[in-house]
Amino acid sequence: MAAIATAPGRGAVGIVRVSGRSVQAIVEAVCGRPLKPREATYLPFRAADGTPIDQGLAIHFPAPNSYTGEDVLELQAHGGPVVLQLLLARCIEAGKAMGLRVAQPGEFTQRAFLNDKIDLAQAEAIADLIDASTEAAARSASRSLAGEFSREIGQLRDALVHLRMLVEATLDFPEEEIDFLQKADAQGQLERLQATLAGVQQRARQGALLREGIKVVIAGQPNAGKSSLLNALAGAELAIVTPIAGTTRDVVSQTIQIEGVPLHVIDTAGLRESDDPVEKIGIERAWAQIAQADAVLFLHDLTRASEASYAEGDRRLLAQLAAHVPNAVPVLSVWNKADTGHDVDVPAGELRLSARTGEGLQHLRARLLEVAGWQAAPEGVYIARERHLQALRRVDAHLMEAAAQLAAGNQLLDLLAEELRLAQNALSEITGAFSADDLLGVIFSSFCIGK
Repeated sequence: MAAIATAPGRGAVGIVRVSGRSVQAIVEAVCGRPLKPREATYLPFRAADGTPIDQGLAIHFPAPNSYTGEDVLELQAHGGPVVLQLLLARCIEAGKAMGLRVAQPGEFTQRAFLNDKIDLAQAEAIADLIDASTEAAARSASRSLAGEFSREIGQLRDALVHLRMLVEATLDFPEEEIDFLQKADAQGQLERLQATLAGVQQRARQGALLREGIKVVIAGQPNAGKSSLLNALAGAELAIVTPIAGTTRDVVSQTIQIEGVPLHVIDTAGLRESDDPVEKIGIERAWAQIAQADAVLFLHDLTRASEASYAEGDRRLLAQLAAHVPNAVPVLSVWNKADTGHDVDVPAGELRLSARTGEGLQHLRARLLEVAGWQAAPEGVYIARERHLQALRRVDAHLMEAAAQLAAGNQLLDLLAEELRLAQNALSEITGAFSADDLLGVIFSSFCIGK
C-alpha cells in the first residue's frame, strides 16, 4: 500500500509512504539504486522513462524495524500537490506487479497494530495526538502513545488473571481440604483490584475530558448579552453585538480552553416568540443545540431584572429548559451586565458578571471546569475515549458482581469465575487483545489517509 502521508495543500516538504512485504522493486524503480537501511539519501526520484520527477530524501526501513512492521519506504519531496501525486502514481506503477495500491484511511497504523508494533490504545493515541486541540490533550495523548495507559491496563489484567487462576484451581480440585481462596487472600486481592480500577477510571475520565471537552450552550432572552459573553470567553469579536434585539439569527460557536480543557461554546439566538421567519429558524436551532448540550449557561439581564414581564419570561424559559435538557445536564444561571450599577440580589449559587468588562469571568471559568468534572490535572492523566470508559465501567460492574459471589461462598464459585472472565475480556477490549473486527474497522476508518 502507498499514500501521501502529509496533509493536503502546499508545503515545503511532502512525504509519500509505501509499506509492504518487500519494497525493493519500488526502491530500484523510483530511486535508481539500493538504499542503506534507515539512512536518508538525497537523490532524484525517477519517472518510468528515467526523467526526474523531483529531488529529495529517500529512507528505507526494512522489516520488522519500521512503523508498520513491514518493509517501509518514505520519499520526502517538495510539498506541492502535483509533485506528490506524480510521485504516488509512480510508486503505484512500479509496484503494480506486487499488487501495490493506495492505502485506506488509517491502514498504516492498522498494520502496525496487527503486526504487534503497538496495541489498540496506542493506535488511538496516535490519532488523538494529531487531533489534540490543547497542549494538555497533546501531552496526555503522548503519554498514552508511550504506553502508560496500556501498562496500567496490563497490570490490572495480570492481577485479574492471577485471581482467576485461584478460583479455577478451587473449582478444578474441590476435594482438596486446602481452601485456595482463603489462603491466598482472594477477598483482599479483589478489593485491591477494585481500588486500582477506581484510580484508572478517574484518570481515564480526565483524559476523555481533555480529548472531547464539553459543549456549553449560552441561552437566554434577546439582548441579555449572549454574544458579548461568547466574545469575552473567546477573547475575540466572533459574534456581532448590537443594541438591537434579535441580532443573532444563527448558531455561532468557538472552541476555547480552560486549564487545557476544550470547551465548545455556542452562542444562540435569543429565545422568544417571533413572527420573523428567519429569527424563528434561529430559535429552533437554538433549542436543538440546547438539547445536545453538556451544560447550559442561562443568561439573565440585570438591567431588566426588575421588569415583571422580563422576569416572567425568564421563569417561563427556565421551565422550558427543564423539559428540553436531561436531568444530568446542569443549567447555570448567570446574571450579566454587572458593570451597569443595578443593585439586584442574585440568588445564592448563581453568578454575577460583566461580559463587557470581564468582571466575574474567572469565576465562571472555574464553575465550568467544576461542572465538567475536571480536577487539577495530575501528570499521570492519559488520553482516553468513550469506548475505554464504557469498557472500564463494565469491568467495574463485573468485579462488583464477583465480590458478591465471593461473599456468598464456594457453592457459587462457577459464577464468580464467569464474572472474572467477563471482566478480563472487557479489559482486553481496550488494548485490542480481545476485540471484534468491526470495532477495528470503525476505529481505523477515522484516521487520515497516509497514517
